[in-house]
Amino acid sequence: MISEDDFQFFADYAIFRPSGHLSLDEAIALVSEAISFAASRGIPRLLADTTGLTGFPSPSTLQRFEMAEQWAAASRGLRLVVVARPELIDPSRFGVTVARNRGLTANVFASAPEAIEWLLHPNPP
Repeated sequence: MISEDDFQFFADYAIFRPSGHLSLDEAIALVSEAISFAASRGIPRLLADTTGLTGFPSPSTLQRFEMAEQWAAASRGLRLVVVARPELIDPSRFGVTVARNRGLTANVFASAPEAIEWLLHPNPP
């Protein structure tokens, strides 16, 4: 169960940094729960740093599609940026495209500073 203790809060955003050995489905559900939690509390921007999650390979195209749909459904207008290990990031950003097509302003980066810069940009590219 996600709680406020799982987040680090700042003036304009929050950070969620899960860790553990999970299946891909468990990891997707955990981040989805964090997105829903943040959105329900009116947090406008969320950085989900997933670099501490292990136990699964790089998602397939179908898994990226389903992940993006699930996260977009949970977001309720929240802006999301994900920090992931480089080997898990799709160079074409397919999941980002799916999320954006479903109304979620989202992106993914391999570094937190780059992610925060994008997250706080008034009109992110």
